[in-house]
Amino acid sequence: MGHLIHSKDEVYRALAERLNREPVGVLINDTLMTIIQRLYTESEAIVGSKFPMVPMKIERIAKAAGISSEELKPILDRMADKGLVMDFPRRETSFYMLAPMVIGFFEYTFMRTRDEVNMKELAELFNSYFSDKEAMKEFAGIDTRMMRTLVYEHLIPVAVETEVLTYERASEIIRKAGGGALSMCACRHKASHLGKACDAPLEVCTSFGNAAEWVIRRGMGRPASVEELLQVLDKTEELGLVHNCDNVLNNPTYICHCCACCCVVMTSINKHGQYSTQPSNFVPVIDQEMCIGCGICADSCLVNAITMQEVNDSEAPVVNKEICIGCGVCVSTCPNGSLSLSRRDVLHIPPTDSRDKFRRIAQEKGKI
Repeated sequence: MGHLIHSKDEVYRALAERLNREPVGVLINDTLMTIIQRLYTESEAIVGSKFPMVPMKIERIAKAAGISSEELKPILDRMADKGLVMDFPRRETSFYMLAPMVIGFFEYTFMRTRDEVNMKELAELFNSYFSDKEAMKEFAGIDTRMMRTLVYEHLIPVAVETEVLTYERASEIIRKAGGGALSMCACRHKASHLGKACDAPLEVCTSFGNAAEWVIRRGMGRPASVEELLQVLDKTEELGLVHNCDNVLNNPTYICHCCACCCVVMTSINKHGQYSTQPSNFVPVIDQEMCIGCGICADSCLVNAITMQEVNDSEAPVVNKEICIGCGVCVSTCPNGSLSLSRRDVLHIPPTDSRDKFRRIAQEKGKI
């Protein structure tokens, strides 16, 4: 592969620069360089740095890397087992793509327990990386977000039920997918190695379609039926978790069930005001005459969009619609029904599919 003419630092720097060319790139800093050196061998880093920007057959990647397909195949298989490369069988061949950091090798590293790497060290490194405001700014994007928030659909007002489309309902996404895969929540697993994990369930990360098939094939999750995934949906709502899914109109590849303490997406909102999830098409509305001022809704909000303020000489909740993600958690906790959901004035229609989403993100960042 000609790597003997390069220093180790040059090899990993080339990989970092290739990762940054993804639509959702990376902030290249010392922490990132340490992470990729822990995850990639030098030969894997060389191959990764040569990857085309779109899924390709092994012959094209081998040509770019300057080695034979026979020499490359075991390297790609090892990288796929580690979650650094995704492979998708098509008829009698396979297409390969380099996994970005998110949604990508961060999740695939922590979707399972592993003995061949120091998980605690990696948890500390990723935690440090995700605490960097500039790194999270890269993941948040500009106008088009990686993810979108799904409202608790049983709280949708009857008056607008007919307006709500399939892409807004988590249950319909699950049913349409016909089931999928369940994996460990990467964020909660990472937090467990830091001694900071909450009591929310661990095996709730949901994948669909080709992504689910790949997760199962590479040992990062197990098959799950429609019924089991709907049970996960109900259980996580009982616990007040937020549903964030792939920000596409057709065939989303995942749904996450997020807490405020472990989830990278939610902590980034709270720490940095960086949103990598598009708010749902709903916002909570408070009936101040019915409200008893208990503050339960404010306590339950995972992004601090509800605060208790002085209203008409008494303390009452006030919703900041600018930071609300429209999940419905607050409405579900209100003890006397003084909170309800209302349609936003301007509705978000997601990108058509993943290709459309990443094309938009790349255009907004000036990468194409």
